[in-house]
Amino acid sequence: MPRKAEVSLKLSRKLIALSWNPRNLYQLATKKQLLDERHKTLFQKMWKAKRDTRGYHDASTTERQWLRMFDAQLPTLSLKFGAQASHPNTASLMYACMERRLDFIVFRSHFASSVWMARQLIVHGKVKVNGKKFPYPSHRVKDGDVVSVDPEAVATLKKPADGGAVLDFAPLPYQQPWMFIPEYLEVNYNTCSTVFLREPVTKPGHTEVPSPYPPEFHALAYRFYQRRGRTRKQM
Repeated sequence: MPRKAEVSLKLSRKLIALSWNPRNLYQLATKKQLLDERHKTLFQKMWKAKRDTRGYHDASTTERQWLRMFDAQLPTLSLKFGAQASHPNTASLMYACMERRLDFIVFRSHFASSVWMARQLIVHGKVKVNGKKFPYPSHRVKDGDVVSVDPEAVATLKKPADGGAVLDFAPLPYQQPWMFIPEYLEVNYNTCSTVFLREPVTKPGHTEVPSPYPPEFHALAYRFYQRRGRTRKQM
């Protein structure tokens, strides 16, 4: 496991990462209430929110890199459909741009057991974009792009014991809680390929950006970066 992954998955950091590692399940099971911290100031709450959400969504980007990607303009939604609740806080989309990254797509499609393993596959030439090798994990794909992975490099595919040509599905321990497909991806496991349909959006009752944190927690992180962006402009 790469050194960055070892640091990110330390139990002492109490952060949830993009990995099927059992430490993530432990962090999910033991995490405390995120918003019920009345003894903390608003700034402390915002800082914790940005720390925790960045720990999950950052993909090893630095603060400076993230600030260049951060867009303070978010969709404005206040629609209601009958008795259904309105859309979740659109601040949950602040990390939507990260879902276009090639390493995120390989991980979200379950072709790798962590975002760091996905990055290794890409750098080693095991991943193609629209039929061409693309060794850049941070590359952000366009709508309709096709991402394919060498089947022999997929974490859950193994050669059969009888030496046959068809690879067998061999699920890894602890992967089940992470086995869901985001609505903006169309995955074909027969060809080990994924089509990126569009950027994630919010819908009544839920947001498409996968996250272990609620939209209200993302809203605190958004306010932190919104304030920081204003400060940078004034300097």
